[in-house]
Amino acid sequence: MNLESTLRTARDSGRKLLVPYVTGGLGRGWLDVVRAVAAAGADAIEVGIPFSDPVMDGRTIQEASQRALEIGATPSSIIEELTALDAGVPIAVMTYYNPVHHMGHDRFAQRLAAAGIDAAIVPDLPLDELDGWADAADAADVETVLLAAPTTSDVRLQAICARSRGFVYGVALLGITGERKELGVEAGEMGRRLKAVTDLPVLLGLGISTPAQAREAAAAADGVIVGSALVRRLLEGGGPEGAAAFVTELREGLDAG
Repeated sequence: MNLESTLRTARDSGRKLLVPYVTGGLGRGWLDVVRAVAAAGADAIEVGIPFSDPVMDGRTIQEASQRALEIGATPSSIIEELTALDAGVPIAVMTYYNPVHHMGHDRFAQRLAAAGIDAAIVPDLPLDELDGWADAADAADVETVLLAAPTTSDVRLQAICARSRGFVYGVALLGITGERKELGVEAGEMGRRLKAVTDLPVLLGLGISTPAQAREAAAAADGVIVGSALVRRLLEGGGPEGAAAFVTELREGLDAG
């Protein structure tokens, strides 16, 4: 299933896009969470591959990653478990460059493709250092989603959009992942800047925590990524049912906008 074409089709039909983040390996039932989130209205799902030094992530996702690692999750085990998943929506993994480098560009990309994973987000691999990974990913038909930050210059923003595949991930605030009481002013500006230079689907993430915030952010973009607010519910024992209930609220909020 192609991530970009799926998101484009949904966007062009007038739908605001919703991509929830789920930490891979967080309990034996984590694949049931992915299925439940998909059924609740996700357009695609971002699965986090736990890593011991997640520099982009705040306390909630760090805790979830640590729990998953303690249970025994590894990049290989997450990819292997996703092989058996048929969620009905595209899957993108989010990981850091260390596991990619450790496994090797070609092997990592080929394993993602063999598992039916459509895309990868590697936030600590900048545009200028993409070549080895991006070439391997392209050869395996794995889409590499790039991130753009509020501090990114206009010239570099265009280059990021030109090289990104699947969608462009607009960072909605400066800082790390985590729930916020209010949506920062950077979010709307980030969405507008990206929409002005690309026809790729534009999704905003980081700090989007409630249906109202999702609706507000999506008004300036094509949709949103929601991670910490969902992962917190999983850490609190919400399970597939709790995850689905929250994603349903987000979906209804976006549809109401």
